[in-house]
Amino acid sequence: MSSSQSSDRIRRTERWFVREGAPTMIEGYGFATHVLPRMLPALGLVTLASLAWLVPLKSAGPQRWVLLACVLGVTVVAWFVLRLFALRLPRFTKSARVVILVVYATMPVAVPLLQLLVDDTVTPPGGSVVGLLGFVIFFAAVFVVTLVATTYGTGTLVRRAIRHTLYDLRNSVHLLGRALPAMLFVTLFLFFTGELWQMMNRLDWWRLLIVIALFAAITVLASATRLRDEIGRVEQDLSPDRLSAACHGTPLSGVAIVEPLHATPLSGRQNRNLLVVLATRQLVQAGVMGLALFGFFLVLGLVMVTPEVAEQWIGGPVAQSRLVPGIPVALLRNATLFAAFGSMYFEITSMSDVEHRQQFFAPIIDEVERVLAVRAVYLAER
Repeated sequence: MSSSQSSDRIRRTERWFVREGAPTMIEGYGFATHVLPRMLPALGLVTLASLAWLVPLKSAGPQRWVLLACVLGVTVVAWFVLRLFALRLPRFTKSARVVILVVYATMPVAVPLLQLLVDDTVTPPGGSVVGLLGFVIFFAAVFVVTLVATTYGTGTLVRRAIRHTLYDLRNSVHLLGRALPAMLFVTLFLFFTGELWQMMNRLDWWRLLIVIALFAAITVLASATRLRDEIGRVEQDLSPDRLSAACHGTPLSGVAIVEPLHATPLSGRQNRNLLVVLATRQLVQAGVMGLALFGFFLVLGLVMVTPEVAEQWIGGPVAQSRLVPGIPVALLRNATLFAAFGSMYFEITSMSDVEHRQQFFAPIIDEVERVLAVRAVYLAER
């Protein structure tokens, strides 16, 4: 094989890593060489959109909405073009990188100046609370979020997770049939506890969201622990047959593998990337399960807990939901709490129970194993 063909294959494999949501597997992956070029579409979108939405353009009169629509259209087109450009994994020169960063860094100053020039007033994103510092906070936050999301391929992982969600929704009856009996055995009697209804009637929603976030953190922590074991197992088996099977359907499918390869240790960033791959899929699956469990407990509460019983348990008037009239707030919060707990319980069980693991966790691990196997061949090809 010629060097040009090998280079093209390596280049296409690197794009494959990006599509799989594991861009850190690219050798020499760094901010200047890989992350910044792929951040360009998002930064360009924010830059152009801020000029449209942070500058009301009052001087345009009644036609300002037409003008804003045109600017928005140009922004979307520019984002699409930049995204196609970034998908090719371009390499920027040092001067080009400096220009991009300098232009973006001037936006917290350029936007309020343009707004002052056009409207004779400035409206910071955070209002009068932070003043002009709101522009700096806004653009800095966008840059950090874009940096993290691009570094670990979060956008790609979210799109892949949505596709998996559609599959999980079609199989939600099967999921519930497997998870609901065991989960009800643990939680059913707690659902009809008067003290819990009293607490849920008075608990603020933001406190309940913190509890849900803790459940999600426990799920991620369990996934991280399991991921370390899986990586060690995969690295011990890099036989030619396994590697050839993993490379099938990838740009490396034509590479001849005649002997086992040696595993190359993963960096901290690569380990975090694989954890994001695993955690994203786990949390999406938990979300699907949580929605189904929320509906189950909501129906169960409406059928079995009458208003008189709920008032007796709570020991006073039952607060009613404003968003869903006719349903007690305590019931909504109870259903939310048990749905979150049930989702966490199901995901952790799917990692440890042999039967659950084969059906619900193994397909997710297979994706991670394939990425690791392709990485081994990719490094050998380089």
